[in-house]
Amino acid sequence: MSQEVRNLEPKALWNKFADLNAVPRPSKKEERVIAFMMDFGKKLGFETIKDQVGNVIIKKPATPGMENRKTIVMQSHLDMVHQKNNDTVFDFDTQGIEMYVDGDWVRAKGTTLGADNGLGVATIMAILESTNIPHPAIEALFTIDEETGMTGAMGLQGGMLEGEILLNLDTEEDDEIDIGCAGGVDVTAVAEYDEEDTPEGSVGYTITVKGLQGGHSGMDIHKGLGNANKIMNRLLFDGFDNFGLQIASIKGGSLRNAIPRESVAQVIIANVYDEAFVFDMQDIINEIKTELKTTEPNLQIVIEKSETTPAKVMPPMAQYYLVRALYTAHNGVYRMSADFDNLVETSNNIAKVIVGDGKLNIQCLTRSSVETAKFDLANALRSAFELMGCEVDFSGSYPGWTPNANSEILDVLTTIYEKQNGSKAHVVACHAGLECGILGTNYPDMDMISFGPTIHGAHSPDERASISSAQKYWKFVLEILENIPVKSN
Repeated sequence: MSQEVRNLEPKALWNKFADLNAVPRPSKKEERVIAFMMDFGKKLGFETIKDQVGNVIIKKPATPGMENRKTIVMQSHLDMVHQKNNDTVFDFDTQGIEMYVDGDWVRAKGTTLGADNGLGVATIMAILESTNIPHPAIEALFTIDEETGMTGAMGLQGGMLEGEILLNLDTEEDDEIDIGCAGGVDVTAVAEYDEEDTPEGSVGYTITVKGLQGGHSGMDIHKGLGNANKIMNRLLFDGFDNFGLQIASIKGGSLRNAIPRESVAQVIIANVYDEAFVFDMQDIINEIKTELKTTEPNLQIVIEKSETTPAKVMPPMAQYYLVRALYTAHNGVYRMSADFDNLVETSNNIAKVIVGDGKLNIQCLTRSSVETAKFDLANALRSAFELMGCEVDFSGSYPGWTPNANSEILDVLTTIYEKQNGSKAHVVACHAGLECGILGTNYPDMDMISFGPTIHGAHSPDERASISSAQKYWKFVLEILENIPVKSN
């Protein structure tokens, strides 16, 4: 399958992407891809550095005639989000991504593709390896752990880079040029409870929510997509209030930066309510499907009798507070930007809900382009969870990237884009977390810009990269490199 991808144009880009996708590279487990990148730089004979946290920097001199141009930093992150369909057998720790071509799209077989941010990494690799592409001096910066905390960007020390311009290759619409992004903070609520024995005369049920689209919890948060954890809680709330349903376990969602696609709950009800419970649940299922029929046409909610009845369940009072706290906790867009049209300012993703064995864990990712608003929403979530008796922790906070409308490199990119395409690029700020804001804390004078090829469905097994867009993007990159401004005197 990868050979089909290797034959695509531009071959330099797709071949490097195929090489990269053969290397397992989950966030927090980047040892193999770090070694791969270190070996790549050293084989080219360039200065290759691994910093104290694992970021890799490869420095390539300017091509002849370009020595008077400003040094640029080309930056992408090495890690990728690992998501797969429930029926896909795949080990992200040992297997390379299995790719195939589907019309104008490159996809993966039942898993995330890794185009986020693998196409950016592959672009830089292709430029480093090239012998006939004009460019100024390049510092290639490959960061780690972007997807689960941005610890690579946070750990990059000042003084490691000399570049005056940073090209971040991590956006997902080829007609957009990003000049700003949201910051984020992880909100985690934990608690313990004393399980109780399942009452006699109970029957067990398994409730499954699946078939949702999922997606990026920043870029896709405004699309009205279903959140499996919120849908599941709605079902549990009704079952608890009307039939005394008790929860044995919940397993919902996976990663903070992915809108949860699936949730499974083990529950019990009294035998006497058996038929009424199933009938009532079907009414609620139909209501939810009707509400989400446009955005989630493949949503499935299945209620089945369990083969065995759970022996232990959550006490009614603990459950009372849990389902109400989850109902109260905000999910989705909280506020739109007053300064940029159609830009989400602040949002939250209730990403993961795990309940069972006397413990509960709720994980959210709160984003905002306004730092004070980010913590305002985080505190609202904290209040809901503390009222139910949870301990709440804020971690992994990172700043947003403040737009600079007077950017010199922005003028270069907008001019080239219009010349190549006959239309103006959309200059935007995005609601995703880009590393530019963090890198700017130690490199405040660096002129930063972000752009990339079209990628849809990032952070989900539906992730796909446009082949025609990659060709458009590659042409854009090459002309940008030829037009980097001359060094200041």
